[in-house]
Amino acid sequence: MRLAIATDAWFPQVNGVARTLAATVAELDRRGYEVELITPQRFLTVPMPGYSSIRLAMAPRFGVRRMLDAFAPDVVHIATEGPIGWSARGWCLSRGIAFTSAFHTRFPEYAAVRTGISAEHFWPIMRRFHASSRAVLVATESLGAELERRGITQTRRWTRGIDRWLFRPAAPAETGSDENPDDSVRLAALDGLPRPILLSVGRVSKEKNLEAFLAAAVPGTKVVVGDGPALEDLRQRYPQALFLGALAGEELAAAYRGADCFVFPSLTDTFGLVVIEALACGLPVAAFPVAGPLDILGAEGRGPQNDLAAPVAALDRDLASAIARALTLDRKAAAAFGARFSWEHATDQFLAAIGGAIRLPSPQAEPELA
Repeated sequence: MRLAIATDAWFPQVNGVARTLAATVAELDRRGYEVELITPQRFLTVPMPGYSSIRLAMAPRFGVRRMLDAFAPDVVHIATEGPIGWSARGWCLSRGIAFTSAFHTRFPEYAAVRTGISAEHFWPIMRRFHASSRAVLVATESLGAELERRGITQTRRWTRGIDRWLFRPAAPAETGSDENPDDSVRLAALDGLPRPILLSVGRVSKEKNLEAFLAAAVPGTKVVVGDGPALEDLRQRYPQALFLGALAGEELAAAYRGADCFVFPSLTDTFGLVVIEALACGLPVAAFPVAGPLDILGAEGRGPQNDLAAPVAALDRDLASAIARALTLDRKAAAAFGARFSWEHATDQFLAAIGGAIRLPSPQAEPELA
């Protein structure tokens, strides 16, 4: 199978879409699949208005068409609804090639936050984009149900995983030693901070609702890891919080392990990859009871099936109350639950959706309009 993946989200962007695709491509490569990546790195780019750290491909239509013609894929997966995604969609329709797509981001809600225009005005664009997709991959059951109500019915589950070698709890120190042999990377920026340390990780932008966390009346130190267009504004408005910028790899894992509670204030995320990374490092979670956290953690913090022996998270409409409860939870239980998520299983789901798309009758070619 020759698979092309077209995405507007890719490194050096730091977001869940890019990280999910990178982990999936690595797993596909390990299994011997031939994958062609079409990303902004292959085009001239311009900064996204209002979000300079995200760069969009300039007029990618002809470049995308040339790349796909040269690779001649059996199927295309389109990860994003941006310029590259629309161009890849147009090529697939003009060539009669099956494609799948993904709904990673609540674009209508994000656009509404940034423009003040109702999200309802943007949903027709989403329906048009995904209408010809053989399968629209979604991270959670509730997101699939929401899209079905919106007229996007061909959804398939594609959950998320973690790097188990990287995101793991700190091992107990050896007897008689102050050193932790399994925690060689320590984030010095956290040393000596007043406890509890409350950590939030993710894009620092208006739609992430970070102000709900930063304004919460709770004791301890608030730490934010991430970059984004709201970073400087929030630094000035909340000088008591510690903003560390973007972290990755062992430094990010060390931040999770060094904190006392992970706070996820977003109301619009479709999943929350950072939530399962934090859990895998043994960090209990505080969040609002909304889609995303509810799908991962369950209303009682005992998993979506409410079958965990001990809660690993606290969900509450009062974020301060959720934080207070999360600080009392067992780190070992959180780590055990977080370790359940694997990229191997997520890639199995991805391949099942791709395989199903290929097995359906070939679509009739249409004029390339996008």
